[in-house]
Amino acid sequence: MQMSAELAEPLVLAEAPLGARRILYAKGGSFSGPGLRGELLPGGGDWVLERRDGIAELDIRFVLRSEDGALIHVRCAGLFGAAPEVRQRLRAREEVDPAEYYFRTAAFFETGAERYRRLNCLVAVGVGQRTRTGMVTEVFELK
Repeated sequence: MQMSAELAEPLVLAEAPLGARRILYAKGGSFSGPGLRGELLPGGGDWVLERRDGIAELDIRFVLRSEDGALIHVRCAGLFGAAPEVRQRLRAREEVDPAEYYFRTAAFFETGAERYRRLNCLVAVGVGQRTRTGMVTEVFELK
């Protein structure tokens, strides 16, 4: 499936023992794939830890609402790596070719909706892309 999210301006915490923290809240979005589509609800987001080695650890959490009203929690852990000048271009909201950076996640799902219970026992990988206003991730189920 494809998930897209519009993100608010980041909250930037001062340098801490593990690195700098950036929190990007989701303003909303959408998702769609075979037999699954709906909206990405506002309020989730990405709690990014920018390590001193230039790699960012991603801690992404969203709630999806399917077209039939089911709620699905999505939790992703991942890594983002880019040269400093590429990071600056992204922060300036420039369109940057995804080949210029590394944005990968492992995704896990949780739902009580019977129709989507199979999501509770699968692992997926995401290949992300930053956009001017947020991100788009192609999510692939591992079989």
